[in-house]
Amino acid sequence: MLNHLASAPVVDLAGAGASRRRIAVAEPAERDLGAAAVAAAAMLSALGVDVSAESLRQTPLRMAQAFHEMLSAREFDLTVFPNEGYQQLVLTRDIAFRSLCEHHFLPFFGVAHVGYLPGDHLVGLSKLARVVEMFAGRAQTQERMTEQIAGWLHEQLDARGVGVVIRAEHLCMTMRGAQSPGATTVTSAWRGLLLDEPSRREEFHSAVR
Repeated sequence: MLNHLASAPVVDLAGAGASRRRIAVAEPAERDLGAAAVAAAAMLSALGVDVSAESLRQTPLRMAQAFHEMLSAREFDLTVFPNEGYQQLVLTRDIAFRSLCEHHFLPFFGVAHVGYLPGDHLVGLSKLARVVEMFAGRAQTQERMTEQIAGWLHEQLDARGVGVVIRAEHLCMTMRGAQSPGATTVTSAWRGLLLDEPSRREEFHSAVR
C-alpha cells in the first residue's frame, strides 16, 4: 500500500529535539515528454482532431506537459517536534487536492480532512497537506489514496490514532458516463483510537462539520 516512496522510514523519532527529513517521491519511470507529445498527437488524430491546424499544433505537447505535472508531487521536509503533553485531536480541514483517476485518466479533485491523535511527537501542520499532495500526484483511486494517507501517517508518526476523510468530484462521472454534475464521492480511513472508539470519530466529524 505504501508504494512509490523514495525514503522509509521517514523520520527518526528517538531524538529529543525537532527532527527533519527530506521526503522524495520516487518517479515511477523515466519520462519522455517528446514521445508523450507524439502519442498525444496520434490519439487526437485518431479521434478526428486536426492537430495540423494553427491553433492545435502545440496542443499535444501541452497535453504531455499537463499530464506530467499532474503525475508529479514535490519533495518536502517532514518536520516532527516533541509533544509536550497535548493529547487531543489535531485536524487540518479542507486540504485542496487534484489527482488523476487511473481508470479513465480524467481528473478528480476536492478536499481532504486529515487529523491525528499525537503520541510523543507532533508534525508541522503544513506537512499534512504535503502528504496529501504526495499521494495525489499519481494515477489513483480515491479509495486507495484515502487508505494510503491514513496508513502512512499512522506508521510514520507513531500516532495514537489517524483519520482521513476525502470528498471529491470525479470528471469521469460528472462529464461522461452517468453525467451527474455536482455529484461528489466521500471516502474515509481510520487507524488506532479513531478506528476503535466511536466517540473519537464523532469528534473528528464534528470538527469537520
